[in-house]
Amino acid sequence: MNPGEFDCWRCGANLKVVPVPYGRRAECPACRAELHVCRMCRHYAPGKARQCMEPMAEEVKDKTRANFCDWFQPVRPATAAMPAGRGELDALFGGADAPAAGDTRQVLEDLFKPPRTG
Repeated sequence: MNPGEFDCWRCGANLKVVPVPYGRRAECPACRAELHVCRMCRHYAPGKARQCMEPMAEEVKDKTRANFCDWFQPVRPATAAMPAGRGELDALFGGADAPAAGDTRQVLEDLFKPPRTG
């Protein structure tokens, strides 16, 4: 990834055509999601009290809406890495490449069988 090249927090589309720094009105060209949002910030931390690691930042209620936070620093969102396991979930729950109905039990057994030792 080049400096200033990020992926959309919502759809994962590459944002290289959107100038950085992202203004409050910047949008993803693919899905029109706002980009100056907490979900796209390096300080975003869902496990924290205000879901932000920056103690000086004012609280933002809606983490998916554009805001005026001065501490905003875009980052490649963790959700961008999620599609790697998507095929396995689709197969398990009936996605496009799902196994035949009789194979579903085998898929589950393979998924949860204990690891081999030695």
